Amino acid sequence: MGETERGPGFAAAIEVSLPATRKALAALRAGDEVVLTGPVYTARDSTHERLLTELHLSGELPHGLAGQTLFYAGPTPPAAGRPAGALGPTTSKRMDRATPALLRAGIVATIGKGPRSEEVRRACADNGAVYFAAVGGAAALLATHVTDAEMVAYPELGAEALMRLELDRFPAFVAIDACGENLYLTVALEWRGAADADGGDA
Repeated sequence: MGETERGPGFAAAIEVSLPATRKALAALRAGDEVVLTGPVYTARDSTHERLLTELHLSGELPHGLAGQTLFYAGPTPPAAGRPAGALGPTTSKRMDRATPALLRAGIVATIGKGPRSEEVRRACADNGAVYFAAVGGAAALLATHVTDAEMVAYPELGAEALMRLELDRFPAFVAIDACGENLYLTVALEWRGAADADGGDA
């Protein structure tokens, strides 16, 4: 794990190689800017239901997912010479119900957009897992960081199938770190404190 130099006034982005060890993830802190390189597995609502079913039946994660990262996205078909025409993160809260069980079973990181539940925050802390937040509304740009895409399972689910993507310096932020620190909560509390201070000065 290294750092990438930015211009003056910018913090360096931390380079994270995937699949990441829990030791490497433990060095990250909520609010860190990162670039992710390596394999991730796309999983949305329907795939989560399939994974939970298989986990319940066998007691372990299927398809070699132990130690891997799940990306809450459904890539579009190849376009413009890219393996995925567009790749935007979907709302992570939709996967909150399944996430604690998947983290306990061996998923080490997730990527999506938006805040997570308190149960997910605790599960990250309990299992040394990290939640990365990607920027929404930039699906075509994010797709330029995908160098390969292949079907792994559930092709009948279409865009919601389990796919393996190879990322190259994919930009994201650490939203919940392995200690359970939550960037969304921290920013909300800071904003409320600033708003209260402004109100007190009025």
